[in-house]
Amino acid sequence: MVMTKPATRPGNPRFSSGPCAKPPVWKLDALRDAPLGRSHRASVGKAKLAEAIDLTREILGIPADYRIGIVPASDTGAFEMAMWSLLGERPAEMVAWESFGAGWVTDVVKQLKIDAQVHTAEYGEIVDMAALNYDNDVCFTWNGTTSGVRVPTGDVIPGDRAGLTLCDATSAAFAQELPWDKLDVTTFSWQKVMGGEAAHGMLVLSPRAVERLESYTPAWPLPKIFRLTKGGKLIEGIFRGETINTPSMLAVEDYLVALKWGRSIGGLDALIHRADANARAIWNFCAAYDWIANLAVDPATRSNTSVCLKFTDDRITDGAGFAKAVAKRLEAENIALDIGAYRDAPAGLRIWCGATVETSDIEAMLPWLEWAFETEIANQ
Repeated sequence: MVMTKPATRPGNPRFSSGPCAKPPVWKLDALRDAPLGRSHRASVGKAKLAEAIDLTREILGIPADYRIGIVPASDTGAFEMAMWSLLGERPAEMVAWESFGAGWVTDVVKQLKIDAQVHTAEYGEIVDMAALNYDNDVCFTWNGTTSGVRVPTGDVIPGDRAGLTLCDATSAAFAQELPWDKLDVTTFSWQKVMGGEAAHGMLVLSPRAVERLESYTPAWPLPKIFRLTKGGKLIEGIFRGETINTPSMLAVEDYLVALKWGRSIGGLDALIHRADANARAIWNFCAAYDWIANLAVDPATRSNTSVCLKFTDDRITDGAGFAKAVAKRLEAENIALDIGAYRDAPAGLRIWCGATVETSDIEAMLPWLEWAFETEIANQ
């Protein structure tokens, strides 16, 4: 028997894993102070960019001696910039348990052709971070956006490591604790946990990373948008808001709105609490039913932002087709938008639970997920 449709609907059906939902108080009028039609190199533009850097440092608790830069091409551009500028001085340890980490492996092994040890794990699992050689440079994602698996702790990263740690933290920053003393390069983007607009990346460098930049020159030529040094010295302006290329001041204003909202609700602790509450609602739902489960094998590594789910009912004959049908049905009802699994990931769903999502919307969506499942299973 097909279930009756639930009576309650989410106030906001946007559960995309990027770009993600705007902060719950967001209104277009909030961007009225954006200096549109002004140069980003004018005093007003520089001030806005510097404010974005300062608020990022404040909310994330980034140490005062770490540099923070706004760079082109979102998290992808930031991480590529780091790899091309810093790697090659010593061998690398490349770590991948989802599609973006696999992309970094390809770039280092096939494009830069660096001597590297590659460590991989299947979707839903994670590499043993304690088994890596930290005398080499280590590249990894903190939170697998496409796999729903995260590093549970940075305790295994030695403080006296000889190599650098390069961390893609794009779906972890602002929702998970990041151990800055264990991270030499950290990258993320505005459009994830803070719900900002795309195309801008953040690059955070430790003093050790700056030392590498100023003492090592890669063997390959660097495109202009990757250059962080000039004459063997760090281009400090990049880390004061003097961006390499032209940023969108409208997107900058949008990021500032999100940062100020995050600060107003209690900063990082409050943002983490919101993401945890959202994810916990889904974990509890999975525990109550035997036809759906978290893709993460170990509960300790479950992501609290990109929650990836798999259907486990034996009656399902076409896993990919079934998952797409469920997602399509929820979209048609305007209950949950853009929740299909990533194209390279196992068949299932991916529900964003970052801090800009309201727990009440997650809780209202879940009975509809049950309805969509029962409706599709009846068609098997």
